[in-house]
Amino acid sequence: MATITLKGNPIHTVGNLPAVGSQAPDFTLTRSDLSDFSLADLKGKKVVLNIFPSLDTGTCAASVRRFNKEAASLENTVVVCASMDTPFAHRRFCTTEGIENVLSASEIRFRNFGENYGLRISDGAMAGLFSRAVVILDENGKVVYTQQVPEVSQEPNYEEALAAIK
Repeated sequence: MATITLKGNPIHTVGNLPAVGSQAPDFTLTRSDLSDFSLADLKGKKVVLNIFPSLDTGTCAASVRRFNKEAASLENTVVVCASMDTPFAHRRFCTTEGIENVLSASEIRFRNFGENYGLRISDGAMAGLFSRAVVILDENGKVVYTQQVPEVSQEPNYEEALAAIK
């Protein structure tokens, strides 16, 4: 279990992010068009998992905007922006914001991602949502970088994450 904070108050996740060097746990998430995809569908590509509590917060929205901008220049890389938001909320946000370079994903149907990646918040006001984290996988699904953002209201370290891709 990881201890993070929400506005300075300690909260916890159900586990820890997968270890660097380990094989990434499989998952199935739902796209904004209501189709499902799994980690296996991304095999052969580098994967950036931009994980956050909800698109309805400024920090989460900012991370999607930033990774969308960066994704346009990343070769053989897919950026997955994952939260508990509904696929409809993902579609509305991406349409309104002009987000076209990331794969928006919801855990609405299959409830394994939060547990398998150790990032579901287990207590406090945001219990049940995902913590803010970035996990980067190589073309074979091996974890090459992780960041569990220590304060939910903080943005991830984009430069460090992007350096791990190149």
